[in-house]
Amino acid sequence: MKAIDIHVHIPRKPGIPEYGIEEGLRRMFRIGDEPDDVAKMVETYRAIDTMAVIFSVDAETETGDLPDPNDYVAETVATYPDVLMGFCTVDPRKGSAAVEELERSVAVLGLRGLKLHPIHQGFFPDDPAFTPLFSKAEELGIPVLMHSGYAAAGAGAPDGGGFQLAYSRPIPHVDSLAARHPGLTVIMAHPAWPWIAEQIAVALHKSNVFIDLSGWAPRYIPGDLIREAGSRLRKKVLFGSDYPYISPVTWLEQFEQVDIRDEARPLILRENAAGILGLELDT
Repeated sequence: MKAIDIHVHIPRKPGIPEYGIEEGLRRMFRIGDEPDDVAKMVETYRAIDTMAVIFSVDAETETGDLPDPNDYVAETVATYPDVLMGFCTVDPRKGSAAVEELERSVAVLGLRGLKLHPIHQGFFPDDPAFTPLFSKAEELGIPVLMHSGYAAAGAGAPDGGGFQLAYSRPIPHVDSLAARHPGLTVIMAHPAWPWIAEQIAVALHKSNVFIDLSGWAPRYIPGDLIREAGSRLRKKVLFGSDYPYISPVTWLEQFEQVDIRDEARPLILRENAAGILGLELDT
């Protein structure tokens, strides 16, 4: 296993309508011939000897879209255990039902983390109303992968599709969450533009906060974040593609051209993620 892609969107379960935001996302990322089903996705990752951490996003309360069931993610992982690992998703605004689903997904289905998207789901992570959810994740000992920074969904629309970027600002929201839950591992998904300095500060200050580099082709990742990823944050940054919106093949090819210290590359590509996920790597 050469790499671990911590940020992979599972293709929609057959029979469930596409997300309302999907057309705009595909237009923005200019997706052409990317695989659009599980078998092709697995083939892509096998070909590059890379593990994929797959998940969906339950934003039903905010968007009305039906989520992919966590059972579907777990069944997909069980079919391809050599390539895939799964995170669950819950809609935080479903209250106690979300907490129960999180526990079931981990304890019964065997999923290894939680994926949230504050902008799509319409919530502030540090709102005390969601403390039970994060306390349960902390109790279960699983990482929470959480969108940060700019959102592609709604971009260019007069109202941004109704989505509010403030939900995913690192300070105060991720910073406060990490301070209140010291046993919780939080992964800020994506370079958190326009708050890159805040993102770096939180990851430096809180030992339980990490960053994945998904959603940005490496040549466009802000220089400040790349410099920190090669130095002070070399053990806090993870490879993520944001498949299918960015191909892992393209991401890895571009990462080879990024000016970053050689000793940081294996940490970013697989070792940091392996530590969070509890995986033993071959030396």
